[in-house]
Amino acid sequence: MKNKSEFSLYFKSILKGYRNFFILSFYHSFILYDSNVLRRECHMDILSVSQLNDYIKRQFDRDELLAGVCVRGEISNYKVYPSGHHYFTLKDAESAIRCVMFKGSALSLRFRPENGMAVLAIGRVSVYPRDGAYQLYCTRLSPDGVGDLHVAYEQLKQKLLAEGLFDPAHKKPIPSYPHRIAIITSSAGAAIHDMLRILGKRYPLSKVMLLPVRVQGVEAPPEIVGAIRYVNRWKLADVIITGRGGGSIEDLWAFNDERVARAIYASEIPVISAVGHEPDVTISDFVADLRAATPSNAAELVAPDQMELKTALLHAQSAMNSAMDRRVKLARRQLDSLKSAHVLQSPLAWTQDRRMRLDGLQQRLLRLSQGMLAGKRQQFTRLAAGLDAMSPLKVLSRGYSMAFQADGSIVKSAAQVQPGDRIRVQTGDGAFEGIVDQTNP
Repeated sequence: MKNKSEFSLYFKSILKGYRNFFILSFYHSFILYDSNVLRRECHMDILSVSQLNDYIKRQFDRDELLAGVCVRGEISNYKVYPSGHHYFTLKDAESAIRCVMFKGSALSLRFRPENGMAVLAIGRVSVYPRDGAYQLYCTRLSPDGVGDLHVAYEQLKQKLLAEGLFDPAHKKPIPSYPHRIAIITSSAGAAIHDMLRILGKRYPLSKVMLLPVRVQGVEAPPEIVGAIRYVNRWKLADVIITGRGGGSIEDLWAFNDERVARAIYASEIPVISAVGHEPDVTISDFVADLRAATPSNAAELVAPDQMELKTALLHAQSAMNSAMDRRVKLARRQLDSLKSAHVLQSPLAWTQDRRMRLDGLQQRLLRLSQGMLAGKRQQFTRLAAGLDAMSPLKVLSRGYSMAFQADGSIVKSAAQVQPGDRIRVQTGDGAFEGIVDQTNP
């Protein structure tokens, strides 16, 4: 592997040689000779700029070292044009080189290059004749220090996390007793056989539907997405299991595909992700409603164990029998108590006893009501006498009178009236009106 600075020095030395050669040639042409003399003595044609650039390009293309290089550097000025071509600059602390990655090569990228990212760029160095500038024609690009799959995984994980696809509030509950289970996996792998065996042993009441798909390779993601959508469209299952057995990160990559993640998120039917082994964690595991460590674990999580159900039913039956026995015994004791009751042994005597008790209660109620009524009557008499004693009419009956002004207010002082005021005088047996002639305060 070559350092980018070494290549820059190498290219500069080549260009410097060409530059010195042509500067010297043109210097002699202007100082010593005219163009015809130069052509005759040097046996060389005069070159155009395009011819010169083409010549330099051929020299670069013949160089075996420049035909395949791997350069380490930091990305800057990264741009993707509508044509699909990627243009950027690779730089280190001392120099930089322009790079281009054409659409055909860029389609193989499994991560999103970003400015400031340290990468390894593989390709060839050549000259672009139009500008006369050399650049790296990149055919492969990978992160420096970590694999491109790891970078792609982290980038997609952060993107979907920011969009809320991992939100626990969106996750749907797994039915406790699923009647129909759809399994989306390869029909040739060991995973499906393990799941069918466990489901048949644990919960044979459920109906299992296999939707065979490829689980690795470029064809796998669209097939998995199509199967999930198919089950949802026709409501074929109560729960979906999708996954595969263990493998390398490349083998499991279909379940790190954004299309698969979004299909799982959009599924109206709960989805269990069962990919690889316990240490393997894919994007599908984060998006799914439930993550299973392995396909076998998914079969255990999706269906109850029939032996545990039988044991639970036996315990419930025993508890129900015990409860019924207790209720029967209680009812029997209550019946025995009623059988020995006086009302059942001698109903007529019981009725007579109740009638006598009722008569006693009636007499007691009558006495209480009469006593209460007499007390209230006496209290009323006292209150009426007190009220009568305080009545102004009682005072007027003894020869006194009350004077009222025209507005109805009582005249309590001579200062309240003036000569000429009309007043009304109330006596014990009537009232009369008059006009004030004189006041004597």
